[in-house]
Amino acid sequence: MAAQIPDRRNPEVNEAAFAKVRADKEREARAGHDGTWVAHPDLVPVAMEVFDKYMPEPNQLGNKREDVAMGQADLLQIHEGTRTEEGLRQNIRVGVQYIEAWLRGRGAVPLYNLMEDAATAEISRSQIWQELHFGAKLDDGQTVTRALFDRLLGEEMERVKEEIGADNYAAGRFPEAIEIFRSLSTADTLQPFLTLPAYKMIV
Repeated sequence: MAAQIPDRRNPEVNEAAFAKVRADKEREARAGHDGTWVAHPDLVPVAMEVFDKYMPEPNQLGNKREDVAMGQADLLQIHEGTRTEEGLRQNIRVGVQYIEAWLRGRGAVPLYNLMEDAATAEISRSQIWQELHFGAKLDDGQTVTRALFDRLLGEEMERVKEEIGADNYAAGRFPEAIEIFRSLSTADTLQPFLTLPAYKMIV
């Protein structure tokens, strides 16, 4: 899914979302996909335009992509990239906000111009768990420790409070969401699903 969300009140954000979705759909159509998924109705025309251009037939059953050779080594190759403090902060901020909304009955949540769901929060807390468990180093030389995590968690919750307003923050379920996110991220063992302990707070 293209998770970008357009913003009719902000032309710059709106155009950026359209451009990213258009590029994503071109990649999918060229790769042989028969259809696609977007996060917002305003993006349907963008996806339709791209698929009408690159898929004039009803499907792409004839496009078997036999030019692509994928083996076991390719599937097991560890990706390369950087670990940053900003990435760690974003995992905290987005993960907690999603859990808080989930506790209030929201399944999909718009955050920072992206539509997020439980998978986002699962990725966020799992990445943090791995970084803590293995003492990962960030690109600035910092080691991800429990002390660093706790400090950033506090700072990011203050940022969220400023972003959504103190009254909205107080009216939400942030204390419970923070506790769930903290306990899962710092547990000795990586728990299978964050929704399992979270269910206990809604039933």
